[in-house]
Amino acid sequence: MTELNPSISSSLDKTTPGIQIWRIEKMLMVAVPQRSYGNFYEGDCYILFAVSDVTLPSLTPSPFMFPLSLRFICDRSRIRPHEPVSPAPPPPPLPRRPFAAGAAAEPTDIHDIHFWIGKDSSQDEQGSAAIYSTQMDDHLGGVAVQHREAQGYESQTFRGYFKKGLIYKRGGVASGLKHVETNAYNVQRLLHVKGRKNVHAAEVDMSWKSFNQGDVFLLDLGKLIVQWNGPLSNHMERLKAMQLAKDIRDRERAGRGQIAVVDGQNEGVSGDLMRLMNFLLGERKEIKAAVPDEVVDQQQRQSVKLYRQAHLFNPHLLNYRRSLKCGDEATPYPSYLYCTPWRIEDHELAAVDKRWNGLLYSKECYLILYTYIINRKPRYILYIWQGKHASPGDITASALQAVVLDQRYNGEPVQVRVTMGKEPRHLMAIFGGRLVVFEGSSSGNDGYETEDHTSLFQVCGRDEYDTKAFEVPIRSSSLNSNDVFLLKAPHQCYLWYGKGCSGDEREVAKNVGNAISKRYKENVYEGQEPSDFWAQLGGKGPYASSKRLQEEHCDVSPRLFECSNQTGRFVATEVTDFIQDDLDDDDVMLLDTWEQVFLWIGKGANECERTQAAVLAVEYLNTHPSNRDPGTPILIVKQGFEPPTFTGWFMGWDQHLWTVYLPRFGSTGA
Repeated sequence: MTELNPSISSSLDKTTPGIQIWRIEKMLMVAVPQRSYGNFYEGDCYILFAVSDVTLPSLTPSPFMFPLSLRFICDRSRIRPHEPVSPAPPPPPLPRRPFAAGAAAEPTDIHDIHFWIGKDSSQDEQGSAAIYSTQMDDHLGGVAVQHREAQGYESQTFRGYFKKGLIYKRGGVASGLKHVETNAYNVQRLLHVKGRKNVHAAEVDMSWKSFNQGDVFLLDLGKLIVQWNGPLSNHMERLKAMQLAKDIRDRERAGRGQIAVVDGQNEGVSGDLMRLMNFLLGERKEIKAAVPDEVVDQQQRQSVKLYRQAHLFNPHLLNYRRSLKCGDEATPYPSYLYCTPWRIEDHELAAVDKRWNGLLYSKECYLILYTYIINRKPRYILYIWQGKHASPGDITASALQAVVLDQRYNGEPVQVRVTMGKEPRHLMAIFGGRLVVFEGSSSGNDGYETEDHTSLFQVCGRDEYDTKAFEVPIRSSSLNSNDVFLLKAPHQCYLWYGKGCSGDEREVAKNVGNAISKRYKENVYEGQEPSDFWAQLGGKGPYASSKRLQEEHCDVSPRLFECSNQTGRFVATEVTDFIQDDLDDDDVMLLDTWEQVFLWIGKGANECERTQAAVLAVEYLNTHPSNRDPGTPILIVKQGFEPPTFTGWFMGWDQHLWTVYLPRFGSTGA
């Protein structure tokens, strides 16, 4: 096959995350100006090249290495799995490079080639787009995934590149139409805006006959854009349309021009705007009935595929600025007003003296309320910590008391259930690197731990945000050459440093050691132990002294799923390259940051969606192809009360996004 044109291959950016677009003009690839990205002529074909920089997590062979389809049916008595009605998907493509199970994660560039087919494009143009896509793939060494995108039936991945929405424009290169130049005001067109998640706007006839009561329409007049909100359109559709209108103004008009809004329910208060619309659109007749959203959404939600076929090894087309180490928090923790801990005692809440903050017991359960300030208002995170050896009664009581506390604070706290050993970084950060878990239970009164009690603690962590110490059996076999251990004996304390531990680990061990004992601690290095050290452990014996496999800290991109039963069945759809605007207040969203899974509950989500999303989160972890830990914390986050541990995963989080509503009557936007 003929090689890719040198002018194209030389301009192809293979490493920088982002997209490049070309249009087929006279059977040649012609670059599209970046300011015109998202605009597609219906009579043309386009090629889009996307690069994402992602580190692949270590995979272990499992029966779920293939894409998983999940659906649930809403049943009044129970939630039950439902067999997919569509044929099983074909096996996924093989990895694009050798990837051994259990191997360490490695960074890689993922390439995708999309060729977009306009509904009025010619066969010759479509054939050229397919040929150029293949040439581009050959030029890249065959590592790219090719996608055919038909107008109106684009994949979620393709739509995800254009957060402000797609615009279908009439005509094409054959009719002499070019992509608009900045500051071009000689425009008169009517755009029909559709979609609540991935918006697309089609150019329609300049007539009232094109309108319906359930959608939003943009009358674009160059220096003025009039947004007409159908009486039955919802808040999310109006918000998305306003974002699209602002994007047109900013990209195509260099920010010049005004945006006006007409409420279809009360057009009388927008007299001047309505007279202008009637003059341009002709005789006003009865507006057509609404087109149900389900008709449009059905095409986008044919099946639930948590692991997309074309991207099994590209789990999320990430924004490279959001690539964080697994375990890293996305934003610094805010200063908090106070942290209030309780212990479950006789199934009731018992206050914990502030002297014992951060000291937990494996046979007990605790509630920890973290209070912080956002925009001068208190916000809350409620941690429900459950010891590994806690009784079923205490575990149940901790859940019930969490409900009581949640009600006391008007349902505002974000609840986080934490099982012992799975403490998220934020919880450890609250205690400043002094989180200690003792074996057994507290003896009540002041008897947490006495200095005459012999115990051995393993210290894990590298800084004050991820350090904790766990009590382990008092014997030499508990030691490990890669960690730091604190041995607290009646008359002496030792800090034992394994040969494989780092300087950071030694420093944080000193800090957490002071939370366990105030005594002077003798530093002991592996291989130089005094005889008393071994005597306290019952004699020297074998222990793990070889280099262990380091805990994986891989660059794993976060993934966002929309969970909805709007189409009659429960569907989870992945949102690529997500931003805050993708959070739909009528649905439940699942955000996977690897260390934690968040369930974001929109204010308009129904009970069926809330319940099924919780089931899905558990199933998601249990069937993940990377053998995810089923004990990964699942956090419930309510709209409007998002903690920084959630908002930090979204670039430029806007606290006021859902409190600022669009102007309803004939007002203009700046």
